[in-house]
Amino acid sequence: MTDQAAASRHVGPEGPRRTTHRSLPELRATVRSLAASLRLPAELRTRLTLSVTRVAEPELRAGRLVTLESAPEQGAREGRLTLRLHAPYAPWPAPVHGLPLPAQREADTTVWHLPLPERQDIATGAPDPTELLEEELRVAVARAESLEADRRRLTHELDETNSGVLALYVQLEERDEQLRRAHGQMLRELEDALRPGPMKVDGLELAIHYAPAGTDAPTGGDLYDWFQLPDGTVHITVVDALGHGLTSTRSALNVTHAVRTLALEGHPLETVVARTDEILMPYDRELMATVLLARIDPVSGDLTLANGSHPPPLLVSEDGTARFLEVRGRGIGYPMAGSERLWHEKLAPGDLLVLYTDGLTESRRDPYEGERRLTSATVRHRHRPTEEIPGALAEEMHTVILHPDDTLALTVRRTR
Repeated sequence: MTDQAAASRHVGPEGPRRTTHRSLPELRATVRSLAASLRLPAELRTRLTLSVTRVAEPELRAGRLVTLESAPEQGAREGRLTLRLHAPYAPWPAPVHGLPLPAQREADTTVWHLPLPERQDIATGAPDPTELLEEELRVAVARAESLEADRRRLTHELDETNSGVLALYVQLEERDEQLRRAHGQMLRELEDALRPGPMKVDGLELAIHYAPAGTDAPTGGDLYDWFQLPDGTVHITVVDALGHGLTSTRSALNVTHAVRTLALEGHPLETVVARTDEILMPYDRELMATVLLARIDPVSGDLTLANGSHPPPLLVSEDGTARFLEVRGRGIGYPMAGSERLWHEKLAPGDLLVLYTDGLTESRRDPYEGERRLTSATVRHRHRPTEEIPGALAEEMHTVILHPDDTLALTVRRTR
C-alpha cells in the first residue's frame, strides 16, 4: 500500500479523521492540509506542523508507523480540534517539552488541543501545498519584520535608558565627590582645631608636617603637642595611637591631654608615661599608643627625653654628624608602661632634632633601612629653612614605603 493510500482512510471533512503514515513529507503535508481545511491561522498551522513532525520524526526514521487522528468539534459559539499522534511501536514515549505548540502525553499518544476559528464553512478540496507554504512564509517574514521592529525599538529605548543611567551615575559620582570633599574639609578643620598652632620661642625653631594614611580620612592616630612650662622649658609630645581615623584620633588626644595635665602639674618627666597609662587604662582598655616626650631649655639647649615604645629621635649637628637618641620604654596600654630612664643631651646652636612616627620610616626590607634613609635625607636637607624640612623629609621618604600609614615629622632647631 502506498503512502497516499495509507493516509486516505478518514471519515468526512468535519468528522473524525485517522491516517497512517510512513514518511515525514507525507505526514507534514497531511497536517498542513488538515489545518488549512479547518481555516487555522498560518502561524498556528506552522507551529502545529513543526510540533507533529518533531514528535513523529524518530519513529518514521526508524521505519515504524505512526497514526494521526483528528477530531474537529464545531459548536454554536466555539470549537476546537483534538489531534492525536499514535506511536504504538515506540520503545519509549516521545518527549513533549520544548515543542513549538504545547502537547500532552497519553500513554503512547501525543495530544494537541487547538481552538478553531469562529464557525465557518470548512474548505473543500485539497489545498495547493505551494500556496500554503507561501502563505506560511509570508507570515514568518511579517513576524520576523515585526520582531526586528520591536528589537530596534527596544534597542533605542535601552540606549536612552543607558544614557539616563550614565547621566545619573555621573551626577552621583559628582555628588559623592562633593560629599567626600566636604567630609575631608570638615575633618581638616577638626584636625586644625585639635592640633596646637605654631609656637614661637626665642632660641628655637619648630616645624611640623602631618599626612594621613588616606585622603578620605585626613586625621588619624598620629598627634603632637607642644607648649611652654612656667619655667620657660618647651615640652613636646609625639603620640602614635593604634589604628586610623577618628577612633585613633580620640585615643591620641586622650594621651596628649593627660600628658599635658601631668606636665603642668609638675610631675617628673620620668614618671609621666607610666602615670598616663595609669590614668587612661581604666577608661579605655583597648587603648595602645607609643609616646615620645621631649623637654628643651631654649636658653641652655638642655634636652631631656622619655620614651614609651616610640621610634628614637634623630639628632643632626650643623656639620652633618647624625645619631639616634635611643631610650627604652613601653607605651600606653603595654605591660609595665613607662620610660626605663631619661636621656640627657645638650643641643648646640644649629643642631637639628627630628621627632617622627613610624609612618615616616617604614620601608620594604628591614626596619633599620628606614632609619638609614631618614638619616641620609636629614643630612642633605639640614641647611634648608626649618619650616621646609619636615615636608621635604616626608616627600623623600615616601618614595619607598611598605604600606600607607599616618605620618608625622616634627623638627626642632636650636638657633644661635
